[in-house]
Amino acid sequence: MTTNADLQARREAAVPRGVSTMHPRFIERARNAEMWDVEGRRYIDFASGIAVLNTGHNHPKVIAAVKAQMDAFTHTSFQVNPYRPYIELAERLNAIAPTGQPSKTIFVTTGAEAVENAVKIARARTRRKAVIAFKGGFHGRTMMGMALTGKVQPYKAGFGPFPGDVWHVPFPIAYHGVSEEQSLAALDSLFKADVDPADVAAIIIEPVQGEGGFYQASASFMQALRALCDAHGILLIADEIQTGFARTGRMFGIEHSGVQPDLMTVAKSMAGGFAIAAVIGKAEIMDAPAPGGLGGTYGGPPMACAAGLAVLDVIAEERLCERADEIGALIKTRLLDLRRTNSLTCIGDVRGPGAMVALELVRDGDADQPDADLTKALVTDCANEGLILLSCGIRSNVIRFLVPLTASDALVNEGLDVLAKSLVRLVG
Repeated sequence: MTTNADLQARREAAVPRGVSTMHPRFIERARNAEMWDVEGRRYIDFASGIAVLNTGHNHPKVIAAVKAQMDAFTHTSFQVNPYRPYIELAERLNAIAPTGQPSKTIFVTTGAEAVENAVKIARARTRRKAVIAFKGGFHGRTMMGMALTGKVQPYKAGFGPFPGDVWHVPFPIAYHGVSEEQSLAALDSLFKADVDPADVAAIIIEPVQGEGGFYQASASFMQALRALCDAHGILLIADEIQTGFARTGRMFGIEHSGVQPDLMTVAKSMAGGFAIAAVIGKAEIMDAPAPGGLGGTYGGPPMACAAGLAVLDVIAEERLCERADEIGALIKTRLLDLRRTNSLTCIGDVRGPGAMVALELVRDGDADQPDADLTKALVTDCANEGLILLSCGIRSNVIRFLVPLTASDALVNEGLDVLAKSLVRLVG
């Protein structure tokens, strides 16, 4: 029998160390929110392939749609010979995009590529160069993506120089003493000291920071940001790559604020595990680049477009936005009960909209004492007990919950039982 150890040895010989692997357990098959490795061991999946599987592993409707497309054709390149699924998926996304105006969509392959194209479109529309992002934000591993990302380790270290005219300001995080007023004041200071707002093409923000620690921008902050952009002719880009497609209890995370973005980047859970990403935006803005200025050989692959259409059907038919709220409430209730009944001062904060839930681990209940060691140990111990978790955060002390929205309450509770036992044992 092939073992995880055998495959890990082969992986180390064949794949560069820069591609890290959190859980060296090689998956043989998966279904919904469960996975089985090559040794036959079962795992509950609270990671969803980094927020990719809101509809679960191998949802029957997604798989059926992809198989049907495979029987027709796999590739023509939309820029050579177009095809119906691309148009249909764009139409569906345009109809639900919270831009408040007629919208258009371009498909690309990855989230980072979507971010790159959003910046291109913003610059083409405004004829300006500068872009503002937030500390702690994550926008990809390409050069512009890294420049926009507000975290050095491990994403940016050793890879510079990065594109210029990119500026960062603090993201408002009340738990860490950064108020909305301070964040807005930092923007005002930036405009006075470093970059003329008349030179700023766009501000890009995650409605809920993903890699940064699942911190949500409040409705009031998003509304203030929208007003500031309008005052200076700056475009507002919502990076919905991790927050999109029902994860937060809304189709898109920015909908919690009522703010209408000019552009949106989406990817991850868009197609049930098939590689596709997109920029969605107001039609007049999306049309700014000249013909040939946007594109890519594999942009909007037919099978991923078919999968994306099926995902939208599943979200509607199975009411996954409502289900996200139910799962999130279950997780948060269990975590808060765990803190109370076991007097666990290591549980500093439990937060997040919908099923985008975070558990922040600290020492002695002190937000200023992050416990990265406990976080790492918990992720490892839970994996040993059959639960796959992910950590995140600037200080590496946040557990993020990304359970498929199709998971049953019984399975979610089973996974939370594993986490509770592991955490109590570790802080023993």
